[in-house]
Amino acid sequence: MVAGFSVASILLPEAIAYAAIAHLGIQQAITALLVGLGCYACLGGSPYAIVAPTSSAAALMAAVVLSLRPPDAVTATAFGVALVILTGIGLLAFAKAKLGRLSAFVSRPVLHGFSFALAITIIIKQLPILLGVHVQASNPFHIVIDLATHAGHWSLWSALVGGGALVFLAILKRWPSVPGAFVVLLSGIALSHWVNLADFKVAVVGAVSITPPGLSWPHLATDRWLDLAELACGLLVIIVAESWGSIRSISLSHGNTVEPNRELFALGAANLVSGLLQGMPVGAGFSASTANEQAGATSKWAGAMAAVILLLVVVFGQVWIGEIPEPIVAAAVINALSHAVNPHFLFHLWRLGRDYYLALAAVGAVLAFGVLHGMLAAIGLSLASAIRSFSQAKVSELAGLGHSHDYVDRENHPTAQPHPKLLILRPEEPLFFASVEGVLAEINRQLSLRQDVQILIISLEQSADLDSTAAECLVELANALKQQEKMLLLARVKDPIRELLLELGGRQFHGKLFWSVADAAVVAQKYTVKVFGQVG
Repeated sequence: MVAGFSVASILLPEAIAYAAIAHLGIQQAITALLVGLGCYACLGGSPYAIVAPTSSAAALMAAVVLSLRPPDAVTATAFGVALVILTGIGLLAFAKAKLGRLSAFVSRPVLHGFSFALAITIIIKQLPILLGVHVQASNPFHIVIDLATHAGHWSLWSALVGGGALVFLAILKRWPSVPGAFVVLLSGIALSHWVNLADFKVAVVGAVSITPPGLSWPHLATDRWLDLAELACGLLVIIVAESWGSIRSISLSHGNTVEPNRELFALGAANLVSGLLQGMPVGAGFSASTANEQAGATSKWAGAMAAVILLLVVVFGQVWIGEIPEPIVAAAVINALSHAVNPHFLFHLWRLGRDYYLALAAVGAVLAFGVLHGMLAAIGLSLASAIRSFSQAKVSELAGLGHSHDYVDRENHPTAQPHPKLLILRPEEPLFFASVEGVLAEINRQLSLRQDVQILIISLEQSADLDSTAAECLVELANALKQQEKMLLLARVKDPIRELLLELGGRQFHGKLFWSVADAAVVAQKYTVKVFGQVG
């Protein structure tokens, strides 16, 4: 309940602001807000995620609609609604195709850097509201420059209201059971009711009018649907990038795991229903999700409670919504994200000497290029790091450890003894089209250093399956060794690989695929005794 009150106090004024960004009415923002909270509470998996309108999605929606040059406001609304519906359908299709695991290619350092930069971006974008100044810039660096340039136009009273709210919120943090954001919001409404804030140049939300929505389908020409389907890809990407970055980073901080396909399905359902009810696009926003976490949420009931509170406010308190001071909204958002701007993760990675450049690059990309392009750049960095790792083939030589059946890396265990005429190698990366040729080149290099070797054993314990390229390369290696009167045995061969190689290689691999390295070594030693009369 406490988390629900706190989140509701942030979501309502945020929705009003995002409706203005998207050039829509507050009706559509409130509809999207209630639908997002309700759908995610029923279908989502994270106890902390809050699905609601976000600034990035709202801005992109406005840009897409304006690019189609709608002749009037009604057509513009129809374009926006169709865009949200198509985005929801696209997310559901991604979930059905089980493409959510593609998000695993975004490394944790990149996610931490993304979250850090996103928090800084959102906080900077709240400063003009806090100071009562209108700026044209959208990039955080340009916003800071514009604020400094227009320092003479800052509203002292707006800054006092917002700054006072920040101080009040900091004090209330000492009592976690108190919904600080909600208390501050009520205080702001009371202040607005008793004092005419317009006389002091302090902005308020203003009058609103909300009615129950109804299901409808936009009536658009086929070519317009096709145009919107293409443009919906951008909105889909930004929702997935922002939402998955928020969900996964918060879950990681608590040691929780989330199923990406389930999250995609929940986001898709929320956007589809929101569009059918003429609402805005929704995603798991970082500020609201972080506020939910900080308020002590332990289950999805916090989001459901926020939806109930917001519904009651919308039904019985529309007049109060209009009296919310905007600087207090900005203060609530800044307070919710204050803990996320701690750079401790960068120092931790620096001490480890691992991946700190990925985190720094993610921070720089988001700050310089925005959420969408910054996240795409961060994903590119993660993929480049993975490809670099796979391209640097590492192959370890194994040898028997004493009289046991254990075969270990010779480099780390100098006492391990190799067998004569036998070389046992283990690729340290899974074999697939991008890595197999590099791995086999390294295997051939090590094989060339041992002229006495007659039998090569390759342990495939790192590979759960093989694609066609990797399988064909192993067949080619077996044929090449056969021409040299040498033999290839494969150990730790899992069932999918076994079936594939037996079908692809015919009799080439019969009796040469083993469950363990020890079994393969025993057969190899018997063969060397039979052919060469030597005992290993």
